[in-house]
Amino acid sequence: MPSTLIVARMDPGAHTDVAELFAEFDRTDMPRLMGTRRRQLFHYRGLYFHLQDFDTDNGGESIERARTDERFVRISEDLKPFIQAYDPATWRSPADAMATRFYTWEASA
Repeated sequence: MPSTLIVARMDPGAHTDVAELFAEFDRTDMPRLMGTRRRQLFHYRGLYFHLQDFDTDNGGESIERARTDERFVRISEDLKPFIQAYDPATWRSPADAMATRFYTWEASA
């Protein structure tokens, strides 16, 4: 399953607020429009990890296309008090925060 992993910084203790924002967002049709099959959020020592699985291999492209939708713009604004770019000097879009997969292993069926 194709996926993206976004890495950022998150204020300690903000995970409940962030989860509520995404729960509201995921009740809309935006995940379907973006081809999102599953979203998982993780936090660890001030870091935020957003793992998103997609129907097709163009997950990053789907995120870029969605950036102009008012719901995407709204959740991005609503997340700002809680989540900051990992490297603010180089961040311009979600693509600048995506980790690069360098190894995959799957159990055989």
